[in-house]
Amino acid sequence: MGLSVWDGRGDAVSAEPLTLRVDDGRIVALGTAPELSSDAEGIDCAGAFAVPGLIDGHVHMTLDPEIGPPAKQLAVARDVLHVAMVERARAMLLAGITTARDLGGGEWSEFLLRDRIAAGLVPGPRLLCAGQPVTSPDGHCHFWGGEARTPDELRAVVARQLAHDADCIKVMATGGVMTKGTKPREAQFDADEIRVVVEAAAASGRLVAAHCHSAPGIRNASEAGVRTVEHCSWSGEDGFGSDFDPDVLAGMAGRELWISATPNPSWGKRLEKEGQPTPFATRMKACMRAAREAGVPMIASTDAGIPGVRHDVLPRMLPVFAEYAGLSPVEALRAVTCEVAKAIGLERVTGRLADGLSADVLIVDGNPLDDLSALQSVRHVVARGRCFSARGRVVSERGAAPLGATGGL
Repeated sequence: MGLSVWDGRGDAVSAEPLTLRVDDGRIVALGTAPELSSDAEGIDCAGAFAVPGLIDGHVHMTLDPEIGPPAKQLAVARDVLHVAMVERARAMLLAGITTARDLGGGEWSEFLLRDRIAAGLVPGPRLLCAGQPVTSPDGHCHFWGGEARTPDELRAVVARQLAHDADCIKVMATGGVMTKGTKPREAQFDADEIRVVVEAAAASGRLVAAHCHSAPGIRNASEAGVRTVEHCSWSGEDGFGSDFDPDVLAGMAGRELWISATPNPSWGKRLEKEGQPTPFATRMKACMRAAREAGVPMIASTDAGIPGVRHDVLPRMLPVFAEYAGLSPVEALRAVTCEVAKAIGLERVTGRLADGLSADVLIVDGNPLDDLSALQSVRHVVARGRCFSARGRVVSERGAAPLGATGGL
C-alpha cells in the first residue's frame, strides 16, 4: 500500500498510489513510473496521505499567546524573545505549517528569524514578513512604531519596512481589540490614504494586507486596492458580525482581493449554547457564507500570537473555519494551501504538489478530504525538501529522494 496524494488541484486524493520525486528542495516529478522510486533509500510512507504543506496567512511570531497587554509583550527581553520565536517556528513546522505570513512586529526580530530559517540554521516555516504596520497616530498597534498620517509620512513608514527587506506591507484600516483607545468599528484611514500605502508598496513589487474589522474600513481597503482584507469581521456596536453591509461586500467581488478570515478554535466553543446557535455564530456564519456566495475568495488564517492563540493552531482551527464558512473539507484545504499561496503571491513557489514547486508536503495518517482532523495525525513534514518526523527528527536533507508508492522518501 503506497502514498495517496492530494495535489492541491483536484477534488479527491489520487486514485492510485503515487511517487513524488524531490531534488534540491523542489518537486521534480509526480507519478506512478517505477523509476521515480529508484536510486534512493526511503522512509515508510505506506498507507499515508500527502497534501501540500499548510500556509497560515496571518501570524505574529514576536507575540506570546500567554501574555495579554502590549506593554508586557514589549517588556520581554530580546534574548528571551528570540529563543521563544525559534520554539514557535519549530512547533509550527511540526504541525505541518510550511509557510506563514507575519503581519506585524516592532523591531524586525521576525526578519532575523525568517533569514535564519531560509539559511537552514533553525527549523521553521518559510516566512513572509511585513514589519511595522502602518497605523494612524495613537492607532491600533501604534506601539510598534508605524504611526503616520500625511502622504509623506505614510510613504516613509512603507520605505522603512522596505529598507529592512519586508516581503509585504500591513496597514491598519480600522482600530483593534488589542490597543486601548481604538475601536474595531472605527476606520483609521480613508481610501485615498490607504491607496498611498498600496501604491508605495506596489512600486517595489509588494502586496498589502489591511487589518479591517468594520464595514467602513473594509470598504476603504477594498477601494484602495489591498490584496487581503484581514479579519473582515463586520464589527459593529454589538460586536463581530453585527454591521454586515451587502453593498460593501458586492464592491469587493471581482477585485483581485481575498478575505483573510481569522477564526480560532475558541470559535468552536461559541457555536452553540444550551443546544442553540449563539448570536455570535449566527452572525459570523451569515457573513462568511455571504462572502462565499458573492464569489469573494477566502483564506484561513489564525492571527497566531494574540492571547490564547498558539502558533501551531492552524490544523485544529481548520474544521472550525469550515463550519463557519460552510465549506467541504477539500474547499477548506484549498483555503490553507493553493488559495492562500495565490493570495500572498507565492503561487509559483508553493501551495500545490507539482513539478518545479518547492517540496513542501504534509504527510498524515488518514484522509483529510474525508475528515479534516486527520491533519493532526502527522507522520512527516517536508519543508523545502528537508523531511522531519513528527517528533522533529531530520529524516532526509534536501538531496534527491522519492516519496511514495514504494514507501520511501
